[in-house]
Amino acid sequence: MNDRNIHEYIERLSNLLRNESRKAGAAYGLLPIQIEALHYLSICNRYSNTPMGVTEYLGQTKGTVSQSLKVLEKKGFLTKQTDCEDKRISHLHVTQAGRDLLASIIPASLFSHACKQLSTSSQTQIGDNLQQLLHAIQQSHQMKTFGVCHTCRYHQTDEQGEGFFCGLTLEALSVDDSQLICREHED
Repeated sequence: MNDRNIHEYIERLSNLLRNESRKAGAAYGLLPIQIEALHYLSICNRYSNTPMGVTEYLGQTKGTVSQSLKVLEKKGFLTKQTDCEDKRISHLHVTQAGRDLLASIIPASLFSHACKQLSTSSQTQIGDNLQQLLHAIQQSHQMKTFGVCHTCRYHQTDEQGEGFFCGLTLEALSVDDSQLICREHED
């Protein structure tokens, strides 16, 4: 199979999922970009839950992201908190209403129903292949990986072997922190 065929399949899947996202979001007065921003904020860590993190992850303009975040905050799906050490930085936190919304629409029912028709081994193979493709795209274009913290080269175990810390920031990491994606992630 060549790159054109793979692109066509991924493009078609993206369109189907975007249409589902548009329908689901419309019930809450949200656009797909707003749902994508909220979803990102629900899976990122404390180093990545900033407007700049959302902008980088989604590949959107600062203006688009800013407007989307204002809508989400106004609707009560996220809150904004000023950083304790650097007052210029705002951290964004998904509220329980936002988490409930995401739980009801992600993954899209269209997607979930399709996955149930696939064997576990097929789902694993597809997931592995898509992960490889994503990694190849990010690597070939020198893009940030936004990988899961515990897979990062900076993720380290403390001297006692009981906890974790970030070798980049030298801050302690909880088990929960280690399971979230980070904009500082490096292989």
